[in-house]
Amino acid sequence: MRADLLETLKKVKTKGWKKVKVEFTGGPLVISVPPDCVELTMRKAELLKNPAKEIQKALDQPCGGPTLEEIIRGKGKDAGQLKVAITISDITRPVPYQGRSGILPPVLKKLHSLGIQREKILIIVGTGTHRASTLQEKVEMLGKEVVSSYSVVDHDCENESILVSVGKTPTGTHVYLNRWFHEADLKIATGLTESHFMAGASGGRKAVCPGLVDLRTIQKFHSPEFLESPCAANLVFEGNPCHEEALAVAKSVGVDFTITVTLDKDMRITGVFAGDLEKVLERAVEKIKTYVAIPLEEEFDIVLTHGGYVGRNHYQTAKAAVGAIPAVKEKGIIIIAADNRDPEPIGGPEYKTLTHLLKLQGPDRYVEILKSPSWKFTKDQWEPEVWGKVLRKVGEEGLIYCAADIPEGLFSTLPGVSGTDFLSPAGKEKGRVKKVEEMVQNAVLYFYQAHQEKSITPRVTFIREGPYAVPLQAGFP
Repeated sequence: MRADLLETLKKVKTKGWKKVKVEFTGGPLVISVPPDCVELTMRKAELLKNPAKEIQKALDQPCGGPTLEEIIRGKGKDAGQLKVAITISDITRPVPYQGRSGILPPVLKKLHSLGIQREKILIIVGTGTHRASTLQEKVEMLGKEVVSSYSVVDHDCENESILVSVGKTPTGTHVYLNRWFHEADLKIATGLTESHFMAGASGGRKAVCPGLVDLRTIQKFHSPEFLESPCAANLVFEGNPCHEEALAVAKSVGVDFTITVTLDKDMRITGVFAGDLEKVLERAVEKIKTYVAIPLEEEFDIVLTHGGYVGRNHYQTAKAAVGAIPAVKEKGIIIIAADNRDPEPIGGPEYKTLTHLLKLQGPDRYVEILKSPSWKFTKDQWEPEVWGKVLRKVGEEGLIYCAADIPEGLFSTLPGVSGTDFLSPAGKEKGRVKKVEEMVQNAVLYFYQAHQEKSITPRVTFIREGPYAVPLQAGFP
């Protein structure tokens, strides 16, 4: 720990401070915060009492569109001859596909009851740019019975033999789609709807784009042209280029039926919505807004948040950082407790290289490089760009990243300040939970006192649910 930090910490008066618990594997972290610290917390989500019953009801009484029975009757073919493609999310999304509350078995059962043949059903994992699923992952997602009884394949955005041209979007993107999905008589999209820091929300149209399209379309979806839009944000849809592009693609390929779920932060089902692509998204977003959106009455000098379950590496922890942007003042402080427990705690090789480029060049120059005609689109380039949005608000010195799993020598390539700067010599010998706890605690103490020495009593907030919560400025739609 730097001598100046140590001296500042000695001056802090914490009498009357209260404790908050920060979610962390093996934790929680117990952190002292000022007595007037504002805890931003999600409303309690109402859980479905009988998810299986609600799933069946959603299938039988779809919103904004015809039933599966009506759709099949209108195809002009005998049901037994219809080819059906069902796109699903990959293992990175906690969609409840199997089990008593799973959405896939009821869909399959419904299709069979309407005359669809088992051998005519193809389940496609919408991987986007992600790697193919392993057999074990398919079983984990769908269950042994489904995997052994149905054809389950992975999309490959770079395999031209399984891609077919479906025309251009309004923005001029020439889209190539998964051939199997395109050629199916009945197209069904499934997934999870949650807030999304680029597309407004996940689910529905995103199952097709980026899930089932070619690499160039995915590159456009994640391009600076789209991501630098102020409308490419959590729960924003009007004017959001990512949302509009994905919706245009999905509508052009003719998704017949959609089913999606909404979950609370503990992955329990809060809603099931089925039917028309756009109506399902609208209804699902209405649902999640009731508990994830947190209206803000002010911006804060110091924001404490955490990466949550999803923040298993630095790449994924960007969700928590971006979520904190509306809550923090310009040049304020964001302190992140990062539970980077993944075997690769930072991310893939491309991500590591690109975050280093961001660190060296800064957010504005990084975007200029991405926009250069000579730049070759590189996998994961959008996530450092997202970190750049955080740096524009608080600067390098305002982002304090507290993680025990990233080697100290590697942090110099990542944005912000390493939490290890706030560790005492004894703290460096602690286990990962206590180590991060000390980093976070000392960072809170240091920046509180640093403001006090400028005759400022800092306003402090704690985002209790981290990346799952969506703090929103007043006047947000």
